Amino acid sequence: MSATAETMSEANVVELDGLLKDIQSLESLTVDWDEQQQNTLQALKQAHDDLNKEAFSRLIRALKAEPAALAVLKEAVGDEVVYAVLRYHGILKATLHERVEDALDSVRPYLESHGGNVELVEIIQPETVIIRLLGACDGCPASALTLSEGVEKAIKEYCPEITTIKKAKGGVTAAPVDGVKVNFVSPFARSEDAGWVFVCKLDSIPEGQIKVATVGSNEVLLSRFDNKVTCYENSCAHMGMPLDMGEVNEGILICPHHAFEYSLETGECLTAPEVQLHTHAVRVTGDKVEVKLS
Repeated sequence: MSATAETMSEANVVELDGLLKDIQSLESLTVDWDEQQQNTLQALKQAHDDLNKEAFSRLIRALKAEPAALAVLKEAVGDEVVYAVLRYHGILKATLHERVEDALDSVRPYLESHGGNVELVEIIQPETVIIRLLGACDGCPASALTLSEGVEKAIKEYCPEITTIKKAKGGVTAAPVDGVKVNFVSPFARSEDAGWVFVCKLDSIPEGQIKVATVGSNEVLLSRFDNKVTCYENSCAHMGMPLDMGEVNEGILICPHHAFEYSLETGECLTAPEVQLHTHAVRVTGDKVEVKLS
């Protein structure tokens, strides 16, 4: 870019910033207007937007009709200001990347309320998205529920063409905030209170080992890592055989039937990563451990 072009570009940026500030200042003057004034303002704004949208649409149709002008149009759309204005008027549709980010933005408040987050790792055209769960959501026993009921549903709602959502590993684990333990219940659990059953006291669960308990008609395995408690169905993800007689070595449970290995901290199968233990929601209140079957 020439020095002249750079100077013009800088001038345009300054001018744009000034215009945006003018708009914000004008909008602030209308905050205390009465309902009739607000309705009149909105009608005027809508009419103005409709006129601009029609003008831009006709201009783009004319440019598209000329092959030589089409290349210039594509270059112009690459300008962030032009792109933003055309997106605002609905003339350009959001890219797949933008729609995925919008989907993740829609679930972030729920994840953040539980000390977690989510980020987009990669989009593999035409139908696959890879995301990473962060904070309390990464490695959480309820992460499967968070992924299926929250993140996956949001992405498929915003991006119907996406059929496969994969979870990348390697997020940042959350620490307690202001001394408050992280809640390892998915924010997308269907009920916050109903269905919880007291199972045992926290100190009765061995560190890095397993405790067998019965919840309703289900037999579950509880394990503890510091103040984090996990709960899984007493059933191997391989063939459904019980796991309670399996050997536990440094937080790894080995199925006594076919030697499949599972991480008691995350439920992941280390032998066949595509499967994992069936997880149940668990919470600790004081020294009481409660489980909700899922």
